[in-house]
Amino acid sequence: MRSDRRIVVTGMGIISPVGNDIDSAWDNIVHGRSGISTLDEFAPELFASRIAGQISDFDAAAWIGPKDARKYDPFTHYGLAAAIQAIEHAGLDFERMDRTRAGTLIGAGVGGIKTIEQNYDAYLKGGPRRISPLFVPATIINIVSGLLSIRYGLQGPSFSIVSACTSANHNIGESARMIAYGDADVMIAGGCEFATTPTAMGGFASAKALSTNNDNPTTASRPWDQDRDGFVLSNGAGILVLEELEHARARGANILAELAGFGMSSDAHHITQPPEGGDGAARSMHNALLDAGISADQVDYVNAHGTSTPLGDQAESDGIKRCFGEHAYRLAISSTKSMTGHLLGAAGGVEAIFTLLAMRDGVVPPTINLDQPSPGCDLDYTPHQAREMPISTAMSNSFGFGGTNGTLLFKKL
Repeated sequence: MRSDRRIVVTGMGIISPVGNDIDSAWDNIVHGRSGISTLDEFAPELFASRIAGQISDFDAAAWIGPKDARKYDPFTHYGLAAAIQAIEHAGLDFERMDRTRAGTLIGAGVGGIKTIEQNYDAYLKGGPRRISPLFVPATIINIVSGLLSIRYGLQGPSFSIVSACTSANHNIGESARMIAYGDADVMIAGGCEFATTPTAMGGFASAKALSTNNDNPTTASRPWDQDRDGFVLSNGAGILVLEELEHARARGANILAELAGFGMSSDAHHITQPPEGGDGAARSMHNALLDAGISADQVDYVNAHGTSTPLGDQAESDGIKRCFGEHAYRLAISSTKSMTGHLLGAAGGVEAIFTLLAMRDGVVPPTINLDQPSPGCDLDYTPHQAREMPISTAMSNSFGFGGTNGTLLFKKL
């Protein structure tokens, strides 16, 4: 970040297919346990893809109270729960802070699509009077940032960046820049998603984006493998607390890492497909390096976007080679989506958390289900088993429909 105001991470919160708290989620990731299962949100018999990364053992009322839980869409439940976790993990006491200097940037890819479906069904059955008066606030994506601001009285920046599967990275990166620019001292940032609904599943399946390996859910997400056939749609949330370094030090915060760089780019190519050669991905990673002021050979680990799509995985591999040159073959790389599936607008938040935990523990999480890399996918993707190694600097990539790219770069202080 090109400022004398450095940004650090002091808190994390997660709701995910592999666990609804940091410890359990990370334990499952390190041990290569998949969170993918047969879809049970609705009867999926007519759908081409019938598997998903669902959230288990989650009670929204335990986090936000039963009355509010009934008002809002599940994507809101997940975002608020993960944000509350992150705030508690960071040890923030807003009663002792200037709340005009704290803000919220939490995005999503599709927002309250379940509530949209429910209200449209109500309209068809009973006319416009059956539409809930809370329909609009329950479905708009910025409602998570708004509700969080209201809950804690935070009067700094509060909105949402919506950029498909890059949403969380863009919210985190832009939050860091707000701190660097002086608009805030603390930002709660990330993404949340609930997309395993008939319309969303049907839409992605019609676009032939989803895996149809329905008989083997835990092996369906297989980034870089020659038998990959699409991504697995998943739900959840990943939220970080970002803080100006001296602000964090002054209150004695536990600093997890520095968010040293943020890069963005556009493919300017196609609404869903990356360009051959991964130019957009390469420029996003290169811009993060420039922002951090470090060289490519200083990076130890890349948590890849790695969705398990034929074109996407190849383009990202090519982009890593283009950005890092020969150092690409010395990088440890993995896709935790092999275990979580693809959380769309929440993916970058969850994967930033896994990147930070990899740095903390000196453990590269595995890419499971990588039995036979496809031709051209010849980097070190950490197949099957986690690997112990020191990690001082790490990247986390997210790329989205519309050709939008975002890269976060973390380093140890």
